[in-house]
Amino acid sequence: MKKLFTIEEFAITFVAALGYGFSFEIPKILGYPEWLCGVICLVAGIPLEMLERKIVFSGVVQKKRVRRYMALAALVLVCLLAQYFAMYHMNVDMSKYVTGQYGFIIIITLLIFTFRMIIRWYQIRKIRQHYGEGESGFLFDGLLKKSDLDELNRQNQPIRGSYDEDRAVKTRTGVFVGEKYNNSLFFCGIPYAKPPVGERRWKAPELLPESNDVFEAKYLGASAIQVDYNGSLLKHHRQSEDCLTLNICTDGKKTTQKKPVIVIFHHGDFSYGGSADPLLYGENFIRNYPNTVGITFNYRLGIFGFIDFSETPGGEAYPDALNLGLLDQIAALRWIKENISAFGGDPERITVMGFESGAISISLLAASEQAKGLFQKAFIFSGSPLAAYDNPKTSRNLAKKLLQETSTTTMEELLRLPTEKLKEVSQKLALDLSGPTRDDKLIPVDVCAAYRNGAASGIKFIIGIPNNERQIYKSFVGDQKYEDLISKELTYILHYLEGDYPAEIKAVKAYIEEQTAVRPALEVKAKLVEQFGVLGAYLCAKKLSESGNQVHMLYWSMKPLIENLGSGTVDAVATFLGNQKSVQMYGNVLNQDIAETLQKLFRKFENEDEMRLFNNEIKGISAVDWKAFPQALIVSEKSFQCEPIADKLTDIKCLLKILEG
Repeated sequence: MKKLFTIEEFAITFVAALGYGFSFEIPKILGYPEWLCGVICLVAGIPLEMLERKIVFSGVVQKKRVRRYMALAALVLVCLLAQYFAMYHMNVDMSKYVTGQYGFIIIITLLIFTFRMIIRWYQIRKIRQHYGEGESGFLFDGLLKKSDLDELNRQNQPIRGSYDEDRAVKTRTGVFVGEKYNNSLFFCGIPYAKPPVGERRWKAPELLPESNDVFEAKYLGASAIQVDYNGSLLKHHRQSEDCLTLNICTDGKKTTQKKPVIVIFHHGDFSYGGSADPLLYGENFIRNYPNTVGITFNYRLGIFGFIDFSETPGGEAYPDALNLGLLDQIAALRWIKENISAFGGDPERITVMGFESGAISISLLAASEQAKGLFQKAFIFSGSPLAAYDNPKTSRNLAKKLLQETSTTTMEELLRLPTEKLKEVSQKLALDLSGPTRDDKLIPVDVCAAYRNGAASGIKFIIGIPNNERQIYKSFVGDQKYEDLISKELTYILHYLEGDYPAEIKAVKAYIEEQTAVRPALEVKAKLVEQFGVLGAYLCAKKLSESGNQVHMLYWSMKPLIENLGSGTVDAVATFLGNQKSVQMYGNVLNQDIAETLQKLFRKFENEDEMRLFNNEIKGISAVDWKAFPQALIVSEKSFQCEPIADKLTDIKCLLKILEG
C-alpha cells in the first residue's frame, strides 16, 4: 500500500525531472549564470509539474486503466521529443545529458526512501526497547516527563481584566478564551453542566445558567474519578468529581460557512478513560481537514456514573443514578448543539465517533428518545447495545457493596464521604462496577427492537469490528484483572443468552466445557467473550439496515506491531485521527497510507458524499468502493477489500444463532 513507487508517481517524477532539468540546462547552455538558471528552473518547472499532475490524476484519465497508461506514455513522449529537438538544434549530446540528470534523480529518490525507512526503524526500535514482548501491557512510566504532567494538570482560571478577543468565543454560558497552537485554536476544559459535587453528587446533570463571565479555556478539565488500571494513562492525570467539561478544536480561521462537527466519545469500559488521553487529540485531523470542528468530553464513570440506590435508605431522591454517565453524554450533546455555531460549527451536522465503551454509549443513545436529534451520523468501533447487559440488580448489588466498604447505611452518609474515600473504594470494587442499564426509561430494554421500530431513523452509521480486541483489553487492565474481568463478562453473556436465546445456552456451556478440556480455560472464555461482542456489533448493523438506516461496516484486520499488545481500539483511534506520536506510546507505529485513506473516507461519510475513492483522490492504491451493509470494508496492511464478512466473525457455531435474532 506504499505510495512511493506507484506507476503514476514514478511517471510524474520522471516527467517532472525532464521538465526541471530542461528548464535549468537550456539557460545554462545559453550562458546564463547558475542562480538565474535555478530561478528559471523553478518558474517553469513547478507549473509544468502541476499541469502533469492535473492531467494524470484527472477523473477522465483515472476512470480507466488504459487511459492512465496512454496519458503517462504521452507525457513522457512529449517531454522527450521536446528535449530531443532542443538539444539537436543546440548541438548537445542528449544521451549524456539525460544519463546525468536521471542518475541524480534516482539517487535522490533512493536517499529519501532510505531516510524514511531509517526513521521507521528507529521508531520501532524505541518501542521494542520500552515494551519488549509486551507481556506487561501498556506502560507509560518513563515515557512521561514531570514537566509534561505538570503542564497537563494545570487548571483554567477566571479572567478579570483584558484578554485576546481573537481567541475568545461568546457562548450562552460564558466567554471562553482559547489557546493557539500552530494553525489550530483550542478551547479546553469548558463546563457543559453544573459540577456534580456536594448535593448534586449522583444527580442528573443540571443546566448551566446564562453568563457573561470570561474564563480561560487553555487547559484540559479534570478526568472523572476512575479505576487506575496498570495500562491506563489517565492515572497520571488529575481526577475530580467536577469533571463535566469538553474540549473544542478548530482551525482558527473565521468563516461564515458553518463546519461539520465531530464529537468523540472516549473508550474505557465505563470505569476509566477520558478526554485527556492524547490518542483523542484532534489537532492532526483538523490540520489535514480544516473544514471541521472536533470535540472531546468527559462523563461520570464507575460508582459515580452507573449505580442503583433504589434499595438504599434515601435513594428514592436519586432515581437517575442508574445511567448518569449516559445523561452526562446527552447534556454534553445538548450544550454542543446550542453553542457550537459560535465556534464555527454546524449544529445540524453533528457526527459522533465512539470506541469501545464510547461506541456502546452511542449505540444506546441512538435508541433513546432523550437523545433524539442530537446527532445525525455515528461511527462506532468495537461496541454494540448487546454489550449493555447490566440490569438494575447488578447496580443495586454495587450500591450494597459500596455501603459495606464505606461503613455507611444511608444516602445522607454517602454524600458526606470525601472524594478520596470513594476513589479508594472504587479501586477495590473494580470487578463489581456497572455499566449502562437498559432500564426502559432512558434506554429501551430491547434496543434492537427499538431500531427495528425506527428509534434511530435518520441516523447514518459506520460500524467497525476489530479482529483481536481481547489483547487490547488485556493491555489496558493488566494480567491480574484480566482473568477476573473475562469471567465477569462471560457470566453476563450467559445470563443474557439464557433470557433471549434459551435454546442455545446449553450449546454454549457445552462448548466451554469441551474446549477447556484441551485448551486453557482463560483462552476459551476470552475468545467467546470477544466473538460475542463482534457478533453483537454485526447484529446491530443488521437491525439498523433492516430498519432503513444507511449502514457501512468496517472490519479491522490489522496486525499489531507487538503481538501481546494487540491491534484494535487504540490503533483505530490513532489511524482515524492521525495521532502518530501518541500511538507510539501505546506500542505501535502509524501506517500513514491507511490513515490517509480512512480519513478521506470518513470525510466523505461526514459530508454525505458517495463512499468511494478514485485513484485521483488517493494515490498509490486501487480505487476503493465501500459498499453498504452487508458488505464490509476489510482493512489490512496489504489492501482494502469490500466483501461480506459474516463467515469471518466466529468459528463458534452455537453463537451464530444470534445473527438470526
